[in-house]
Amino acid sequence: MSTVLEKTALCPFTGVPAQIERPAAEQKTMVLTGASRGIGHATVKLFSEAGWRIITCSRQAFDGGLCPWDAGSEDHVEIDLGDQEAMPRAIADIKARLAGQPLHALVNNAGFSPKDGEGGRLTSLTTPAATWMNVFHVNFFAPVLLARGLFEELQKGPGTVINVTSIVGSRVHPFAGTAYATSKAALACLTREMAHDFAPHGIRVNAIAPGEIKTDILSPETEARLAPVIPMRRVGTPDEVAKVIAFLCSDAASYVTGEEIKINGGQHV
Repeated sequence: MSTVLEKTALCPFTGVPAQIERPAAEQKTMVLTGASRGIGHATVKLFSEAGWRIITCSRQAFDGGLCPWDAGSEDHVEIDLGDQEAMPRAIADIKARLAGQPLHALVNNAGFSPKDGEGGRLTSLTTPAATWMNVFHVNFFAPVLLARGLFEELQKGPGTVINVTSIVGSRVHPFAGTAYATSKAALACLTREMAHDFAPHGIRVNAIAPGEIKTDILSPETEARLAPVIPMRRVGTPDEVAKVIAFLCSDAASYVTGEEIKINGGQHV
């Protein structure tokens, strides 16, 4: 690692300022799922501008026009997180890209919220069994499999894991379906369990629970119906969520683990 020289102390023998070598700032690395739009896209943009290396994962191929961050095409893993058999290959790909270097953040942002044929809400009575399984593979199993698969790199960081849950994990939502809601509630519980299990290894695990955020998944109907009942009288933006992720990845949150931070403009008060 390169070093820089800094005069910060007196030499005990000569009484004159001594030059102290300290490590140059290390580039930090993040792995983020669901990077192609919304919260994931805003998070990659924010961290990339701060100098982080970002390894992105999504079902779509990298789009250099939509995603103008450095090295994006080289650090993108195309993976369907709903395909359990593909997970070992994706983890091996990520580990190869890291090449033994530390991982400072894993953000499990990808989520799947299916609808019925008319775009309506799927309930516990109408959700097909195969849909249940796909939702849980993406929203619940992928986060823990990635964290376990990248454990050694996170331990070297030491890194932090951030699971993206949802406001729908704690109450019935008029638009989000049952499978999506229960998978996010399970992910919140998993966050607590992971925080307990990973803490002795220096890895913090937290969750964020966004409310109504202005992304592609939020329909105009949803915004029009719910914005008036939110105390702040508006929906949130992806940038506002990304900034909370930045806080949880920072030294300011060094004693925060096992928490689920709600980002919903007071919708739950």
